[in-house]
Amino acid sequence: MADLAKLRPARSLAAIVALLLVSGSAHATLVEIDVTGVAAARGHVRVELCTKETFLTSSCPYQGEAPAVVGSTLVMVEAPPGEYAVQAFHDETDQGVVHQNLLGIPRERIGFSNDARLHARGPLFADAAFQVGDEGRRITIKLRRLFGRGN
Repeated sequence: MADLAKLRPARSLAAIVALLLVSGSAHATLVEIDVTGVAAARGHVRVELCTKETFLTSSCPYQGEAPAVVGSTLVMVEAPPGEYAVQAFHDETDQGVVHQNLLGIPRERIGFSNDARLHARGPLFADAAFQVGDEGRRITIKLRRLFGRGN
């Protein structure tokens, strides 16, 4: 039979480690993003929840996707509380990237949180930013084709 005195410290250490892991992990909040302006039931709607440092890049820390549904597609993303901006696009080809024309203008429908106004290099983070708290959050993003047919 095992020596109980030797097992007690091991159990205590395991309990302390488990407590530290639970208390040290960031609390994730569910952010529901209702993406409107989906024109076809092909591919996926992809959403990225970005920090100020990652906005308008391909390295946003929190992503989600859902099969495209004509009209409106709900995408869910979990993230810790903080300030974020959403960038979204309809990936009809399921290639995971926003295709651009020769001028760098996106071919797919794209959208940003707060319906942020576009500038020469995209919207400003401050215009698209919103707070995620401890409670769940739901926002709406409208996808648009920047130029060309079917805005």
